[in-house]
Amino acid sequence: MASLLQGTLFEMSAQAPPPSKDYYQLLVTNSMVIWRCWRISLRSESRNVHPSEEKNTYQDFLDDLNLQVHVSVIFGNGILKYVCGLCQQQFDYLERLPKDLLLNVILCLELEDIARLSQTSKAFKKICNSDELWENIVLRYCDTITSEMRALAFDVGWKEIFFTNKLQLQKKIYRRRQKVEDNATDEPDQSHALQS
Repeated sequence: MASLLQGTLFEMSAQAPPPSKDYYQLLVTNSMVIWRCWRISLRSESRNVHPSEEKNTYQDFLDDLNLQVHVSVIFGNGILKYVCGLCQQQFDYLERLPKDLLLNVILCLELEDIARLSQTSKAFKKICNSDELWENIVLRYCDTITSEMRALAFDVGWKEIFFTNKLQLQKKIYRRRQKVEDNATDEPDQSHALQS
C-alpha cells in the first residue's frame, strides 16, 4: 500500500479572500507540507517581493498553529482538517487506487451500492457516474448493443441508456435516426444552393 503514497498526496491553490489579491498553494507530499505564497500588490514597495515557500515535516505542520490558521482562512476548515489527517497518517487508500482497478472493484458491486458509493466523495461520484463504468454495466445486463445504441450513448451517456426503458429507448433511437437522415438530406441542398 505504501506505493500508493508516492509523490503528491494533495494539492490545492487559491486566492486569499478580498481585499487581498495574494495567491497561495498548499501541497502535501508523502513526507512534507509545502506552503507557497505569491504576494500581489499594486504598491511600489511590494513589487519586488519574491514568492515565498515554506516546507514543513508533518509534525512541524501540526505544531505550527499560525500556519494552520492561514490554511483555514485561505482554504477553509474542511481542508485544514483533511491536511491534518494526512499529517497523522490517515490516508484514504481506496481513492488512490488506479482508475482501471477501481472500475473493476466497483463493477463487482450491486447497483444500490454504486449509488451509495457515489455519495461518499467527489472522486467516487465522478467515477460512479462515468461512461466507462456504465458502458460495462449496460454490456453486462443487455443482450445486444446495436451501433445505433452506441451512437445514442455517445450523445446522452451510458447511464441514461441503462435507466431508459426499452420503449423510450426505441423512440430516442428513432428520433436520432430521423435527425441524422434529415441532416444528410439537408447537406446536398445546401451545396446545390451554394453552386447556384
